[in-house]
Amino acid sequence: MSEVERMRKVAMEAALKAGKYALKRLDGVKEISQKDGVNNLVTDVDRLSEKMIIDHIHKIFPSHSILAEESGEHDGKGEFKWIIDPLDGTTNYAHGFPVFCVSIGVIGADGKSKIGVVYDPSRNEIFYAEEGGGAFLNKKNIRVSTKESVQESLIATGFAYSLEGKVSSIDYFRTILNHAQAVRRAGSAAIDLCYVACGRFDGFWEMGLSPWDTAAGYLIVKEAGGSITTLDGMDFNIFSKEIISTNSRIHKELLALLNLSQN
Repeated sequence: MSEVERMRKVAMEAALKAGKYALKRLDGVKEISQKDGVNNLVTDVDRLSEKMIIDHIHKIFPSHSILAEESGEHDGKGEFKWIIDPLDGTTNYAHGFPVFCVSIGVIGADGKSKIGVVYDPSRNEIFYAEEGGGAFLNKKNIRVSTKESVQESLIATGFAYSLEGKVSSIDYFRTILNHAQAVRRAGSAAIDLCYVACGRFDGFWEMGLSPWDTAAGYLIVKEAGGSITTLDGMDFNIFSKEIISTNSRIHKELLALLNLSQN
């Protein structure tokens, strides 16, 4: 088993463990607090799940670096860095709305994504990809949709926490709502990206993102045949703050519509 295969195995084990714990706690009492704004929540489950994941990774790869949403940087000496969101969709989770997931990505010293794993415990669906190895959902190979136009597409989005970001998001939303078949806003960027990868969504855009939101989903979409750029059409990387992800076929059209809404 190669190093990358070992990392994917460990990422899947950690995601399954943390996701099942979060699901078990979904309907119970949770400690909920605010981070940097009234809309940006964190629960004790976020923190406990993150510790589970980090402990599992460091048991197998003690020298690897980690960037985690709740605890920040854990410096290491290895060439790989793990990017962890222990509970993407915390606001949903805090309200008992079962749309949330665990997202674990791995990047190399070259900054390229090597592993992506997203586990949705509510549906018991685990999405995963290795660089150059294709994308999978519960061991089944997945591909993006074949829709040719925005008009026949189901598009997803998410809203930023800041008021300024929300205003821009609403402008984008209004434009796409008038051109797409429908628009959905479920509250988990990682799940949205995976749904683009498996063809449930034909496109997705969002602003105000962090690396842990996209590190895993980015690779899964790429390996499923999709396209990802920033909103100005530039190359995307996991440290980009904005994203547009599509089945490739509608990318130029969706990008043009989003830019039109800001003019």
